[in-house]
Amino acid sequence: MTITCQCEMEKQPLPTDDVPPAASEAEVEVSQPASSEPAARAGWDSKIEYFLAQVGFSVGLGNVWRFPYLCHQNGGGAFLLLYVLLMLVMGIPLFFLELAAGQAIRQGSIGVWKFISPRLAGIGYSSCVVCFFVALYYNVILAWSLFYLGNSFQSPLPWEQCPQQGNVTVKECETSSPTSYFWYRRALDITDSIDETGSFNPYIVGCLLAAWTLVCLGMFKGIKSSVKVMYFSSIFPYVVLICFLVRGLMLDGASDGIAYMFYPKLGIWADIQVWRQAATQVFFALGLGFGSIIAYSSYNPKNNNCHRDAFTVSGINFLTSVLASLVVFAVLGFRAKNKTLACVASNLKALSELFLSGAVDAHLMPSFNYSNPGSVAPELYSAWFKQKGLNVSGNLTDCDLEKAMQQGAEGTGLAFIAFTEAMSLLPGSPFWSALFFLMLLNLGLSTMFGTMEGILAPLTDRFKILANNKTKFTIFSCVLGFLIGLLFTQRCGNYFVAMFDDYSATLPLIIVVVFETFSVAWLYGADRFLDDIEVMLGWRPHVIYKYMWKYVCLLAMLGLLGATTVRMFIKRPTYLAWNQETASEQYRDYPDWALAVLASLIIFAMMPVPVALIHAVLQDRTRRAAGGAATAHYRVVSTHDSCETPMTDMSELTQSNGTDSSFP
Repeated sequence: MTITCQCEMEKQPLPTDDVPPAASEAEVEVSQPASSEPAARAGWDSKIEYFLAQVGFSVGLGNVWRFPYLCHQNGGGAFLLLYVLLMLVMGIPLFFLELAAGQAIRQGSIGVWKFISPRLAGIGYSSCVVCFFVALYYNVILAWSLFYLGNSFQSPLPWEQCPQQGNVTVKECETSSPTSYFWYRRALDITDSIDETGSFNPYIVGCLLAAWTLVCLGMFKGIKSSVKVMYFSSIFPYVVLICFLVRGLMLDGASDGIAYMFYPKLGIWADIQVWRQAATQVFFALGLGFGSIIAYSSYNPKNNNCHRDAFTVSGINFLTSVLASLVVFAVLGFRAKNKTLACVASNLKALSELFLSGAVDAHLMPSFNYSNPGSVAPELYSAWFKQKGLNVSGNLTDCDLEKAMQQGAEGTGLAFIAFTEAMSLLPGSPFWSALFFLMLLNLGLSTMFGTMEGILAPLTDRFKILANNKTKFTIFSCVLGFLIGLLFTQRCGNYFVAMFDDYSATLPLIIVVVFETFSVAWLYGADRFLDDIEVMLGWRPHVIYKYMWKYVCLLAMLGLLGATTVRMFIKRPTYLAWNQETASEQYRDYPDWALAVLASLIIFAMMPVPVALIHAVLQDRTRRAAGGAATAHYRVVSTHDSCETPMTDMSELTQSNGTDSSFP
């Protein structure tokens, strides 16, 4: 069904630099008083400031540990190709959509969707809720980075050796490793399961307070203050990554690590799980659905080339992930080579003792010089072990370089266990450790600024009282974030971080972007949106975006959402727990109460969408009953209506025709 329009009616123009967007919105929704919107809007002092802000937000901690892990676990070069494919067909079109919407309407996420139609305002509120969820646990990771940064100014590093109790090495540390012990026992003092809450960790509480203080200081004057910090926080990580790359390539085993990263396993493409992980990584790498992209672009002049920005920022994000992966796997290759050589030496020593005692036949002994373990390549030992070693009585083990690469290379473990262990082997390890965690802190801060802007900008645009007291509102938000964030500083706090990271943000964000895409492509109209962009930029983007938004992106996200939901129902959600008795990691099922919390978080994040819709419907009926005004309802718009002009609200079109339509 289509909506017709009368060509002689006066159309609503795009917001301009001279007319605040609030005035235009007031014309759309008569019931909303103009005084509830801010009277003016700030802007970037230069394009470089905006560019640094967008890059700083999109390039975060996930580029350093999640992308390298996924790349290694899912086929190396094959995963890179799949990631680029999904970035082109899904990531960049959706990124462009959010950039264009924010720049055209010059408001945060709430104002953008409310401007298109009052019934879509709930999408913006849901983005704010999800942003707040992410900010809660993301800042805890910054607190961990601060804790490790503070402990890096020691020589030797406190995670280089196991502590002693009297003259005896602590069993938990001896069974695992010094870095695992420091992470789980010293930093987190973790419980064995999420059911055991434990007390608060005073060191992490202090670091969390410091992290929120840094965020507050960088945000309390809005983009004018945060962008000054971003000049350092957005550029410094690249300097560190390049330094690490140069140093890493000089290490023994670096080439082995990089080879494992890029080795293509094309058969992995048949696994739907790999597609789901690649799509999710694209989704979070660009920060889609947070509202931060919309908020940052809303400070741009309306003629800014947001199409070029979409490709540039996405390209830098991908190249940063590749650069970080090179660094990570060069260093992890060095770590794995050392562990493998130590394994070979230990096994050959045991083999020599067995041979001297007569427990091993001579024909089972290796042909290489096993009396000098340092000269034996791991590949030679591994080949002998698979051929003859299994027949040797004793506790000999295989020394596989790839298995050594995989140990401790998942999620936060990559940074706080595997990478710290590798750095402890480097000459001048305190310097490299301090540099690494300072880099993590800067990456996290620039992302946190964007996340907080995704909360503050929409709400201050929407409510005048918040706009007039933005500094107080910023401080209040940071204090509230710290108080709720204390949940993650308990001894079981790491399990809650994993729960929020894996579930409370994933599904709501996907749903938010599904709503955004459907609203623009079908309810508002892809052709009309391209018309708006043409007026804004002075040229029309390729028609392929219309089909990307309407079909490819939407179907891909629905598939991703369906695959994630089905997987949750088929396989009970699990988390990685630390068992103090065995000093090892093991997967545990989330208890029923934790699953109830997960469901509540997802429902709470999505609740603003139907609530805003119902509120708008009731307002329409109230106005119609009181004054006989025509009710505004959505219809799927015609994509060939030549009469439509930029950002014409659908409710205005329907009211002008005196029709009373409903959802198709």
